[in-house]
Amino acid sequence: MAQDVQVEVEGRRLNLTNLDKVLYPETGFTKGQVIDYYTRVAPAVLPHLRDRPLTLKRYPNGVDAPFFYEKQCPQHRPDWVETAEVWSRHSKRTIGYCLVNDLPALVWVANLASLELHTQLHCGADPDRPTMVAFDLDPGPPADVLDCAQVALWLREVLGDLGLEAFAKSSGSKGMQVYVPLNTPKVTYDDTKGFARALAQLLEKQHPKDVVSVMRKDLRKGKVFIDWSQNDEHKTTVCVYSLRARPEPTVSTPVSWDEVEKAHDSGNADALKFEAPDVIDRVSKHEDLFAPVVELEQRLPSLGR
Repeated sequence: MAQDVQVEVEGRRLNLTNLDKVLYPETGFTKGQVIDYYTRVAPAVLPHLRDRPLTLKRYPNGVDAPFFYEKQCPQHRPDWVETAEVWSRHSKRTIGYCLVNDLPALVWVANLASLELHTQLHCGADPDRPTMVAFDLDPGPPADVLDCAQVALWLREVLGDLGLEAFAKSSGSKGMQVYVPLNTPKVTYDDTKGFARALAQLLEKQHPKDVVSVMRKDLRKGKVFIDWSQNDEHKTTVCVYSLRARPEPTVSTPVSWDEVEKAHDSGNADALKFEAPDVIDRVSKHEDLFAPVVELEQRLPSLGR
């Protein structure tokens, strides 16, 4: 593979650089393979990136070297890479986020060695309206992803009792995430954060030995922290199908509830671990298990408010 090459992607010219550079030293996974993965997974990931302000997490010298986050879309971007100008109440400034709305933009971002893609829970056109509720399940050692699987199943049960359908994915790192699609108007972050917090507290009350709803690390040992605070206009979560900066090129991967149950019941943590080639095979076989997160319309219950 050539180090640098010029390519045409859907009519856009891109200069791809350092393709032989190893970004995952433990496995030898190269920058060229990163770009190839994102190109092949594009039909599944693009609907989840479209119009969402994107924070880049760049690893120019690989996962073992320093990285940096980049919210402001680089000035050297091609003029066809769209941006969303969003006022940040947290930062007290307007940030021009990159929007990855097509394959050329995705390839361009991958060429920046942005291994991880972190999206917000709203679209750029309406930064005050989240389109989903996110529950980030973070295990406190010695708890692990199988403990997260159990909490995800409990969470699914409670949500089901409220008439809500939920979807799970591996984080590609230590934990899992559960998403509740909304895709309806007149929903605010106050609504989604309050809802997520109430459910986290309920799970903590029901399973006090296994679940914690507060961020204090001294309370998290051996438990799963349900991070409800991710439901905020300035927070991001790792996008489904994003690579992760782990020793291997693991991916945040959608999983069926049957897979979550089987992994938990079998005690097989590896059943919830997927690397880039696995994900390409899964998308080919199952298409996008996370498609309903973009499409399904649901309304939050009032929870007595």
